[in-house]
Amino acid sequence: MQTFRILSALLRYPEQGLLDALPEFAAELDSEKLLSAAARCPLEKFIAGLAATDLLDAQERYVALFDRNRSLSLHIYEHVHGESRDRGQAMVRLAELYRLHGLEISTRELPDYLPLFLEFLSVLPERAARSLLADAVHVIAALGGKLRERESPYAAVLAAIETLAARRPAPHAVAEAAAALPADADDLAALDRQWEDEAVRFVAGGAPEQSAACGS
Repeated sequence: MQTFRILSALLRYPEQGLLDALPEFAAELDSEKLLSAAARCPLEKFIAGLAATDLLDAQERYVALFDRNRSLSLHIYEHVHGESRDRGQAMVRLAELYRLHGLEISTRELPDYLPLFLEFLSVLPERAARSLLADAVHVIAALGGKLRERESPYAAVLAAIETLAARRPAPHAVAEAAAALPADADDLAALDRQWEDEAVRFVAGGAPEQSAACGS
C-alpha cells in the first residue's frame, strides 16, 4: 500500500530523493483513497510546502524538531515503556513479527521507529495493517497533539496516520503516552541517549517516489 509508504517517507529525514519524489505523491494518495478527503487535504498542503522548501532548510527544520526534542521521539515504545527492559522485550517481539513477514532489519536498527513500522504495514493486507496500527494509535495521537501545540506542519502527517487505524485512540491512553516523555525530557542528557539510535530502514526496500498539493 503506497499510502503507508508515503507517510513513512514523509517522516524520515529529508533527502533530495524525497523532494524529487514529492510531485507524484498526490496521485498515489488519490488513487488508493485509503485516506479520506478531510485527511488528504492538510497532508497535501504539507507536501506542497515541503516541495517549496530548500533542502537544507527542510533538513534543519527536521533536526530542530525531531532530533533535538526527545519528547517528539519517533520511536513508538519510548512513549510506552521509556528506557525500561519492557521496551527491549517489546522490540524483540516486533522484530520477530517483521521477520515472520520476510522483512529483515539491519543489526543496529530499532524496530519501533515509526517510519519503519509504517513501511512494514505497507506490505500487509489492508485490514491487518489497520489493526496493527490501532495498537500504536494512542502514541501517534499523542505525538500529533504535541506537534499541533508547536504549530508544526508535521502534525498533518501524524493526523493522517491516525485516521488509518482500525479504531480511535482512547483518551486516557493518549494522555499517558503524552506524559511519558514530557518537555523536560528534552534535556541534553536525554538527547545524547536518543542520538545514539540510528535512523532505520529495511535492508531491502526504500521510500516511495511520489507527492501532492491540496486542491481548494
